[in-house]
Amino acid sequence: MSLRITPASAHPTQHASSTATAPSAPGLPDALRASTATASNTTPSSSHPLETRLQKWAATQEALKLQSLRRTFGIAEPVRRGMELRICDAGEWRPAVLSGGSSGVHGDILRGREAEMGWEDVWRGDETRPTTDFHTEMEGRLRMNW
Repeated sequence: MSLRITPASAHPTQHASSTATAPSAPGLPDALRASTATASNTTPSSSHPLETRLQKWAATQEALKLQSLRRTFGIAEPVRRGMELRICDAGEWRPAVLSGGSSGVHGDILRGREAEMGWEDVWRGDETRPTTDFHTEMEGRLRMNW
C-alpha cells in the first residue's frame, strides 16, 4: 500500500447521456420524458463529485494513519486500535435524551477526533422527532415494560 495523502480522483467528469436521464441532471431519471413507474423505482446513480471526494478523503487519511502505525510499531498496533474501537462502539450506549446516537468521547479519542467539531456533532437531523423520556427508554432497554 502506498502512503497516499489525497484520494485518487475516480469520479467521472463526463456523463454519458441517455434518453432515460434528465439532460440537466445526469444520473437522475426524467419523469416527464419517461413513464412515472420507471422513475419511482430507480435510485440516483451519481452524486456530487465533492461529496464522494470528501468521503474518500476520510478513508484515505485513516488508511494512511494505520499504514504509518504498522510501519512504525508493527502489525499489532493497528490491530489493537481496531479492536479497541470495535469494543468501544459495541459497549457504549447513551440515552436519546443525552444525544444517544452520536459517538462518544472514547470513540472520538480512538479516532483522533477529540479536538474536532463537525456538523454531525451538533445537528443529527432528528431534532423534530419526538423523544421518549429517560425512564421509558431505560425500561424498554432493560425489558421492564410489561
